[in-house]
Amino acid sequence: MVRLRNPETGCPWDREQTLESLKPCVLEEAYELLAAMDRPEDKANHIEELGDVLLQVMFQSVMAEQEGRFTFDDVANAIADKLVHRHPHVFGNVDAKDSATVLRNWEQIKQLEHRKESRHSALDGVPFALPALLKAQRTQEKAARVGFDWKDAEGPLDKVREETAELERAAAERTSKRPADSERVKEELGDLLFSVCNLARHLGVDAESALEGASVKFARRFRAVEAAAKAQGRSMKDMTLAEMDALWDEAKRSGSASDLL
Repeated sequence: MVRLRNPETGCPWDREQTLESLKPCVLEEAYELLAAMDRPEDKANHIEELGDVLLQVMFQSVMAEQEGRFTFDDVANAIADKLVHRHPHVFGNVDAKDSATVLRNWEQIKQLEHRKESRHSALDGVPFALPALLKAQRTQEKAARVGFDWKDAEGPLDKVREETAELERAAAERTSKRPADSERVKEELGDLLFSVCNLARHLGVDAESALEGASVKFARRFRAVEAAAKAQGRSMKDMTLAEMDALWDEAKRSGSASDLL
């Protein structure tokens, strides 16, 4: 990377990159790594995608070193120091017999650290740029670590029912689909999604993975419907909803075994 960024003999593209231009690359590589993590049996791909993410860390570190701000060693040392400091039950004499205790201790240590950084809320550490679903989950986790949480899944389940009813009322009272008339519906829908995310957390389910699984399952069944329509010599655009629903039910029945995997 040092050679690639060399002002005289380096790569023109690598030399031109900035922190702003690298943002899409970081996001894309992170998502490609997530896809590789779903296929751990493909060892070569997993290695490749981990390397691509590591490259992004190295890329920014070399840029920073060229600007005299910090080096890759600073990055590595900082995370090593953080891990030691936040694991006193491993590197010190603190007792933590389960992961719940570890998380509580971790949050307390973070709060002490961030007092030096002018952080005034337990939520200040949630990155602003996170995707909405992941941000909701992280926000709820942060609040829970300081005791602001339902005691079990029944609380968020009741909240889901409550928010569903409020969304139904807002939708029924809407006079048009114009943005101005849809604002309350949007707000109530957001509340419902937030509550569903909270329920997922209490059920021990990662909301992002659950939604991803549902999207993949939908796509698999929809492609089966397309294939069935084509086998009949028909276009889905010319079919009634009832006809498409019949093909959808058949796709569900034929794919039920794979859907359980």
